[in-house]
Amino acid sequence: MDSFDTRTADIFAYSQKNYEAVYPTIIQQKGDKPMAIKRFPTGYKGVRYKEHATRKHGVKRDRYYSIVYRLGGKVIEEGAGWASEGMTPEKAAQALFQLKEAQRLAEDGPRTLREKRKAEKDRRAVEESAREKAKIDSLTFQDVFMNHYLPEAERGKPTSVKREKEFFSVWISPLVGSLPLKQITLHHMETLKNRMMDAGRAAATVRYCLAVVRQVFHFAADHGLYDGQDPTHKVKRPIADNKRTRFLSKEEAQLVLDALQIRSIETYNMSLFSLHTGARMGEIASLRWGDVDMQTRELVFRDTKNKDSRHAKMTEQVREMLFSLPRGKADDLVFPGRGGKQMGRISRTFDRTIDALGLNEGITDRRQRICFHSLRHSFASWARKSGADLFALQKMLGHRTPTMVARYAHVDDETISKVMSGIEKGAGAVNTTIKVKPMSSKKGRIMTITRKASKAE
Repeated sequence: MDSFDTRTADIFAYSQKNYEAVYPTIIQQKGDKPMAIKRFPTGYKGVRYKEHATRKHGVKRDRYYSIVYRLGGKVIEEGAGWASEGMTPEKAAQALFQLKEAQRLAEDGPRTLREKRKAEKDRRAVEESAREKAKIDSLTFQDVFMNHYLPEAERGKPTSVKREKEFFSVWISPLVGSLPLKQITLHHMETLKNRMMDAGRAAATVRYCLAVVRQVFHFAADHGLYDGQDPTHKVKRPIADNKRTRFLSKEEAQLVLDALQIRSIETYNMSLFSLHTGARMGEIASLRWGDVDMQTRELVFRDTKNKDSRHAKMTEQVREMLFSLPRGKADDLVFPGRGGKQMGRISRTFDRTIDALGLNEGITDRRQRICFHSLRHSFASWARKSGADLFALQKMLGHRTPTMVARYAHVDDETISKVMSGIEKGAGAVNTTIKVKPMSSKKGRIMTITRKASKAE
């Protein structure tokens, strides 16, 4: 028979110390090794039990039943369970009978209680995995968006959450909100795109909506809620030319600032800041006093749109404006919203002021309409006209690649006129006279062209 230490490790998974605590009256020492624990017969062949030293089950001591049998020429004893946990001699005998039958019939099933328990554990794990998979496969787009994706998005990108909610409620939910992620296909995405295009939505808006769907699927995949492919990956996205080419002249900018100073000093301060630093709205709203150095005139925009931090210099006007504000603690917002919270967008006072000045009157192309972001674009355009090269402009605006600043490489009509005038002077005036003279030919009439040019040519 197996040694005491091996049996107790297999059956009870207790250390020797624990056994001495549980069976202080029946464990006897012989030298450094414990002697066998006393076992009692049950009346069923191959089934016996041990009594707990202190714990009672009913009026008697709790009993731990075990079964004894031969396997491969060895005597095996395995624990069946405690009486307090529902084990009885009858159940232990039944388990022993099943094991012996499996051995006699040479079945492929478990041959020991340990193997049987492991098989049962594996079976339960497989069933649990299947249930979990079925639960995940039944998750609808709305489940994932509202209960999983949205809470994370509100913490990580609060400024864009409002727009994403609008896309979901107006366009995405009516089409696929109630469908499990597994059932959403390329066809649904093409339908979504076509519906938005038919409704007259701009290409950039359609691309944005599709990007929201894509982000939800990627989020689900990253968090073990989906194991398929993003259904938007083969959608042919509409080409979006969303570049704003219009910027404010210095005179127009001053008109806007003067009007804002009367209507809302907070909106005026933020507009002045953007015009003189090229900062995005999100960068302005998240700016904290700890990142404003009035002595060196340096500003630090942290966790910007491209996830990098960047440094900027303030003009004297910006410096004076910041001096006029009540300076808070290092972690306080420079331009706090209501309740001291970070703003998600500029006040509508800005749009109303632009409309009142008539700067967007008669303009339907949204790329040509003045909005708050036009202030950043104006800053870039002014800097370019003042001599800033594209590399310097890239650094000033916080763009990662030169491609992003190429849009600011434009020049105004006056500059184009000067350039063209220079080209004309360099080439000289050309006076061209074209005469068409008919000639007779055996093959028919042939037209010849004689060209007379000036000396400069």
